[in-house]
Amino acid sequence: MNHKAEDRVPVLIVGGSLVGLSASLFLGRLGIGHMLVEKHSDTSKHPRGRGNNVRTMELFRVARAEDQIREAASVLAENHGILQAGSLTGDDQEWLFKEIDPGGGLARFSPSGWCLCSQNDLEPVLVRCARRMGGDLRFSSELLSFDQDGDGVTAVVKDRETGEHHTVRADYLIAADGPRSPVREKLGIGQSGPGDLFHNVSITFRSRALADVVGDRRFIACYLTNPEGDGALLPVDNREYWVFHAPWHPESGETLEDFPDERCASHIRTAVGSMDLDVEITGKAPWHAAERVADRYSSGRVFLAGDSAHEMSPTGAFGSNTGIQDAHNLAWKLAAVLNGWAGPGLLETYEEERRPVAEATSARASARSAEHSHPGYSPAPGVGGGKQSGVLTVALGYRYARGAVHGADPEQPIVPERMELGGAPGTRAPHMWLRRSCERVSTLDLYEESPVLLTGPKGSAWHAAGLALADRLGMPLRCFHVGEDADADLAPEDGADWAEVHGIGPDGAILVRPDGFVAWRTDGSARDPERTLQEVLKSVFRTSAKR
Repeated sequence: MNHKAEDRVPVLIVGGSLVGLSASLFLGRLGIGHMLVEKHSDTSKHPRGRGNNVRTMELFRVARAEDQIREAASVLAENHGILQAGSLTGDDQEWLFKEIDPGGGLARFSPSGWCLCSQNDLEPVLVRCARRMGGDLRFSSELLSFDQDGDGVTAVVKDRETGEHHTVRADYLIAADGPRSPVREKLGIGQSGPGDLFHNVSITFRSRALADVVGDRRFIACYLTNPEGDGALLPVDNREYWVFHAPWHPESGETLEDFPDERCASHIRTAVGSMDLDVEITGKAPWHAAERVADRYSSGRVFLAGDSAHEMSPTGAFGSNTGIQDAHNLAWKLAAVLNGWAGPGLLETYEEERRPVAEATSARASARSAEHSHPGYSPAPGVGGGKQSGVLTVALGYRYARGAVHGADPEQPIVPERMELGGAPGTRAPHMWLRRSCERVSTLDLYEESPVLLTGPKGSAWHAAGLALADRLGMPLRCFHVGEDADADLAPEDGADWAEVHGIGPDGAILVRPDGFVAWRTDGSARDPERTLQEVLKSVFRTSAKR
């Protein structure tokens, strides 16, 4: 078929919020040309979602953006915990949790940590990093239509500043265009789940005196429970800029016009417990909490990511983190297929892996909202009850039971009851510190651009097999010998037993995907390691399918 297109790119990203920008950064890091179109003229100005969990920060670490994000987030670096109170001036106060990482136990699992960075501060960092990696980011550009065939996607994009239309021809399209995704609607992909949970109006305001009322309580959020003025208070700079989420009931006919500045200011004063508080309203934006997951994550060469694929309650900041991790999962798979070392069937594993994670995570987000009595939320009976996995386990311990993994147990739960990062196929590979020459690196720093095969002191046969197959198959498989001997590429810090940490024997091997998830492991040697490893690589990366 003959296509006339003004622009030709391997990947077109629709939507330039957190997920779309992350997809651009991750694709750029992998050398994949792409264009991002976003209908708004700039990044978000409203201080929306702010919690970036440890898994997301691991991804930004490997993408060399973590330090810049933490610098942008420095104003809230000392804020921890969730406070629940009748007011900020009364005695009815309780910390739902006071520390994100009490006792510093997270360091056992990760070289990174949580980061509180508001969307309006995070997005500009992602723009700079993505453009530095070659991303073609076009704001004030709106997707008008798209069609696909067996070879690619043809999209018509409008420049909202000039009114001009132009055509973009891409091999693949990523739809990161939000919960009311026009792309998903055109594809006819439905959604499943409980649906709308509650509605809030997010109010930004200025108050110089509120910092004195808050005092030294450096919370992430404070749920204020006065029936006459309930809501959630969030600091923007801990000094004079704040956000307040007020319950909104459109199901009862309430509209945004019912929230004039005078009502909002009075509501905030009542919630805080200080009727003479100075309150200057600076902005209002509606938002809707829902629990929905798309019935499919792709159609042909078009893929859904972020809110277009799933909506979930904001408690725990699971939604944006799940979306960013969608983008990372999809980016390395697109890169592998476009670069020719994986078969197109690898892209089918995106839905196999990410949709179950979204279902499990969205259910946990709703349960957490119930546990925290989130203002405006009246959960259905049974939501939030029973034993629940901890937030860290949901954020970091989820697993892929099916997909681009070999030997995973499909009967295991997607989110286990407790953290289990011992090198099992389908789980995020264990973190441990290594020495590479004079450099200190985490095992997680090894994974981004290509698959990695780790072998120990007695695993030389696996190491040789990996090197031979990388050359013969044209696959960018990197092989590292781990140990204290002179031939080792990497040495465990403080004499740690890397094989034990990864759940294998000294003559075993472990294959880790570019996203840091374990694809396969073997406890010991094999009669024909090259043939065994080749079958594993074909199974994981779908190389039996010819391009």
